[in-house]
Amino acid sequence: MCGIAANYGDVDRAAGERMLERLAHRGPDDTGSVTVSDRAWLGHTRLSIVDVEGGQQPLSTEEPEMWLVGNGEIYNHEDVRQTFDGRIFSTRSDNEVALHLISERGVGAIDELSGMYAFLAASTDGRFIAARDPVGIKPLYWARRGDDIRFASEMRAFDAEWLPLVEFFPPGHYWTPDEGLVRFEHAVPAGALKRYPGPDSPDTPMPDDMLRETREVLVSSVDRQMMGDVDVGVFLSGGLDSSLVAAIAADYLRARGKRLQTFAVGTEHSGDLLAARAVAEHIGSEHRERIYTATDARESVPEVVRVIESFDPSLVRSAVPNYMLAELAAQHVKVVLTGEGADEIFAGYPYYHRDFPEPGDLHDELVRTIEGLHNLNLQRTDRVSMAHGLEARVPFLDREVIAFGLHLPAGWKVAGPDHPEKRLLRQAFDGWLPEELLWRTKEEFGTGSGAQEVLTGAVEAEITDEELAAERDQLDPPIRSKEELAYYRILKLALPGLAAGEAIGRFASP
Repeated sequence: MCGIAANYGDVDRAAGERMLERLAHRGPDDTGSVTVSDRAWLGHTRLSIVDVEGGQQPLSTEEPEMWLVGNGEIYNHEDVRQTFDGRIFSTRSDNEVALHLISERGVGAIDELSGMYAFLAASTDGRFIAARDPVGIKPLYWARRGDDIRFASEMRAFDAEWLPLVEFFPPGHYWTPDEGLVRFEHAVPAGALKRYPGPDSPDTPMPDDMLRETREVLVSSVDRQMMGDVDVGVFLSGGLDSSLVAAIAADYLRARGKRLQTFAVGTEHSGDLLAARAVAEHIGSEHRERIYTATDARESVPEVVRVIESFDPSLVRSAVPNYMLAELAAQHVKVVLTGEGADEIFAGYPYYHRDFPEPGDLHDELVRTIEGLHNLNLQRTDRVSMAHGLEARVPFLDREVIAFGLHLPAGWKVAGPDHPEKRLLRQAFDGWLPEELLWRTKEEFGTGSGAQEVLTGAVEAEITDEELAAERDQLDPPIRSKEELAYYRILKLALPGLAAGEAIGRFASP
């Protein structure tokens, strides 16, 4: 996990170095840059995860002919490495595999990679490539002014005069000067691992094979994402998703003679904190907590809004405890796994069942929300962790899990009075957690951790009705609440001139 930056066109090395300085928090272990040609400059700040000693960037091919800076992890890098005949690798870095893949087979071969990534590459003969993973787990932004283009991992990296031009780089795309912007893959894969017949009614028993394969595909994803040369922990909220990830990771480490580290956050006696303690005791993890007060939460808001580069109220509420949790975890590990994505695959949010009771409509909404995660939940996950030099991984959003999960019948995901949300996932992991934890009712993280209770009212008290009426129409769609206006004011000061509609996602309701 790292920070990357580049400029293409009119190379301005000094501007590039300023961008790197603003990304220093993403890569506290090392920094490097290279002017590849009179048209391209690349820069990198490094958080060392794979090949800690030898994986410095920018990476170059042997000649050198092509250079690359990357952010993220390639989980199948060892397998892809074995497909090269005669290639000389100078490091064990997973990102070097991406470099050689692009150099030897062309940018279209990037779909051979499994992982979360953003890459910027340039060659001495004038070629330039930018690419982002299909789900958009890792961030990338760009700003275009004629033939001059700048790229960076975060919006804050851009000089002030470039901020009005900043847009998110679309997931599943690459860009080259010759081809322009090209989609190479969708967040939701077109293929399916297996399609099961839908239920005749919600009471129809789920096939044992389906439950077993659901379990196996998630276990495989977690196991792959334990990759690295440093310790991997888990953000444990006490909810179903993070609890299952923690249980699988604990098994993985136990088989190797190690003990999992888990981390939880909440106000004193909050539901999430109490549940996380129970899960940690059950799986035998080394568990640590951060208990925060209402004052802690309110005082952290300005910094959190600046860090996540968003003003959406739901995102800010969940980011406040996440930010404190990441600060705690970063004192002990360099990598954490999270439960992000399970709600979007297995229909965990209440609105799914309220607004989309028909299986076909529910499936379409799940696809839509997964495709929109890149500048909402995934943006929050990336920023709060990287603010503390911590890498966050999302096993549920491995594309094999997405492909399998979305080709499970949506009829078994529809919730109702006798059918709890995510019952398919719960049944697949029967026996992995105590019953009261496996079937615990879902609470959104900002609620379960206590953040909403201590934030919303206090923040809204700072804004009058008249102020909201006067300022709400400065955005399209309009600002929707006093709370949202308060957060937007903070972000506007941090990123003056940013075209929020082009770069920042917002949930359908505040």
